[in-house]
Amino acid sequence: MGKHLVGATSEILPGQRKIVTVEGITMGVFNVNGTYYAVKNSCPHQQAPLCVGKVSGTTLPSQPGEFLYGREGEILRCPWHGWEFDLTNGHSLFDPNRCWVKTYEVEVELPEEEQPKLETFPVSVEEERVMVSVHR
Repeated sequence: MGKHLVGATSEILPGQRKIVTVEGITMGVFNVNGTYYAVKNSCPHQQAPLCVGKVSGTTLPSQPGEFLYGREGEILRCPWHGWEFDLTNGHSLFDPNRCWVKTYEVEVELPEEEQPKLETFPVSVEEERVMVSVHR
């Protein structure tokens, strides 16, 4: 599987997703607070279209009678049966060691015209002295 352009960052703003098909695989690309994650659009339970599910947070470990909520925007819930998956690694919240959804590596690249350019100058050595020439 090679690199494939799936869109611009302006198309997938924080909290948003884009469902794409790459090499015959349907996946969701999610922007979680400026970091992008991609997961296969198939719940391992009964192959529901996972990536159309609700994205939210979850309860965190806490003391008895205390309820802490966190990880907003990192948890994907299956639209059919509510199975929950961590977008950052694909593992289920219920049984992370035995149940997960396939994840894919995501890179953000600047367009060629926006990539930083390094300006170079000719360098020569004259009588053990390094000389740099700047011509404007």
